[in-house]
Amino acid sequence: MGSVRPPFIGAWNVIRFNWHLYAFSGALALAVYLTSMKFEGALRTTGYGLCFIILATTVVSLVVSFYVYDLSGLYRLNWLDDLGVEANGTIVNVNAGFDETSILLSEKYPKASLLVFDFYDSDKHTEVSIERARRAYPPYPGTRQTSTSRLPLQDASADCIFVILAAHEIRDDNERISFFRELRRGLAPTGRIVVTEHLRDLPNLLAYSIGILHFLPGSSWHKTFGGAGLTISKTLKINPFITTYLLRENGITP
Repeated sequence: MGSVRPPFIGAWNVIRFNWHLYAFSGALALAVYLTSMKFEGALRTTGYGLCFIILATTVVSLVVSFYVYDLSGLYRLNWLDDLGVEANGTIVNVNAGFDETSILLSEKYPKASLLVFDFYDSDKHTEVSIERARRAYPPYPGTRQTSTSRLPLQDASADCIFVILAAHEIRDDNERISFFRELRRGLAPTGRIVVTEHLRDLPNLLAYSIGILHFLPGSSWHKTFGGAGLTISKTLKINPFITTYLLRENGITP
């Protein structure tokens, strides 16, 4: 029997790991509302409208998060079948300090040998949400702490490398390219890299408003992959808000 995610756990994690953002939104909405009450006519109406927008965008982001992380099938991993990903040798799962997928990958590919690496560096990757997530969730057994510049992985040894909702935490462009070059080094000649991310695109803008700035545009990912000597073999929209890239080494046929 496979692991079962508790109901609403995805949306709940978003709230508890980012509660400061929701507290700020609530405080801002309240301040705007109380200030608006001091005015009359158009100014009061405008203030109430702004208050509504603040609250509405917050609610929309939570509803979308519930859909993405709880309802859309993201964590059932069936979309890997749509990409044609099969793994019976060595597979690698790389995370940024919050790992919800290693147990799922171990169950999906029971014949594979799973290596798990955590590249989180508190000096470089400063999101407070990751710190909270690390305190709430213990690492997958056997997880090895590493860096983005050097993974404890033998050359050309991995059949498939997964980087799911993690690579965007590498905010520096050069560090991110260096990281993917390191992934390419460890990739077997016929191996593939699976990168899953939110993009800085219209659906995510409508869903997360200013929060979209934490995501990277598709052009940045294309630049990263090209700079690392990787080619996009397939692109899959798991849902309107999540995109997966299947990568191969340049010169290797799909």
